[in-house]
Amino acid sequence: MITLVTSLAPLVLAGLLAVTGGGKLFGRRTAQLAANTVLLRVLGTAGRATLVLRATGAVELVVAAALLAAPAAAVSGMAATALGVGFLGYLGYAKATAPESSCGCSAKSEGPIGWRAFTRAALVVAGGLAALAAATPWWSKLGGHPVASVAFVVVATAVLLVLSDEVDRLWLLPLRRMRLKVFGHPLAGSGAEAPVAASVELLERSLAWQATLPVVRSALVDHWTEDGWRILRYTGVYEGGQQAGGKGGDEAARPVSVLFALDLSATVDTTARPAVRVTVIDDRTDEVVPVVLDTGAHRTLLPLAEPALAAQPSAT
Repeated sequence: MITLVTSLAPLVLAGLLAVTGGGKLFGRRTAQLAANTVLLRVLGTAGRATLVLRATGAVELVVAAALLAAPAAAVSGMAATALGVGFLGYLGYAKATAPESSCGCSAKSEGPIGWRAFTRAALVVAGGLAALAAATPWWSKLGGHPVASVAFVVVATAVLLVLSDEVDRLWLLPLRRMRLKVFGHPLAGSGAEAPVAASVELLERSLAWQATLPVVRSALVDHWTEDGWRILRYTGVYEGGQQAGGKGGDEAARPVSVLFALDLSATVDTTARPAVRVTVIDDRTDEVVPVVLDTGAHRTLLPLAEPALAAQPSAT
């Protein structure tokens, strides 16, 4: 079993380095992601950061080719081990000095460096050490023990996919949806408050949000709860006679607050068509502005909420 692992580890590692190296060297978003890594802070310019990221990808591809062509050669294992140690050092420095920076590991996704990035780097080191210990090339094991070899490659590939956040949408999100279908949403029917971020997400997918986009000019400014509703306040600019289709009137533009009221417990997992009440308030007079929200030629107009909604309680 040990000889099987050491012989096939270079094959699996070569596949990993080929994917991540190709993403860095040929990826369309490499420049964008490089600007979000710690490389920008170290090198000073986005151009240099992009160049280093692409060069790293080229090195990964060279090491991957060496592992495929000469997996039992000491130089292949040493190069892979050194590459993994370099990754660990880079990740450690980035986590210590810029914890919110992106990894740039595959030049495909953004987000702060997490445990999966460190685990992948550690596996590169382990794969390099296994290549150093390999006595026979991987193709010999595939020919001599095809069933066990294929099983090992499949399991190892599955582990690497779990450690890659780029494919979460392919397996993790469907798994979470299945869990919700089987066990139900933890907030469903309980009357518990949904997080504010969940209410914002639900609002931004709603017809009411699309209809008021010509008026809204800010991100979420304030929020509070009232009688089972969550009120979300945004600032905006309303031109007299303006409708959501962009037609303006003769009155001067005025600053307004746009209030959205949603069910306090509703989320994207519990409803796809939320009930949303909309109120537009003149910031200078505190009067409700009679706006008709045009939702399109084939959709029903959204009525404004009652003026009572305009009375804002203290923010929580």
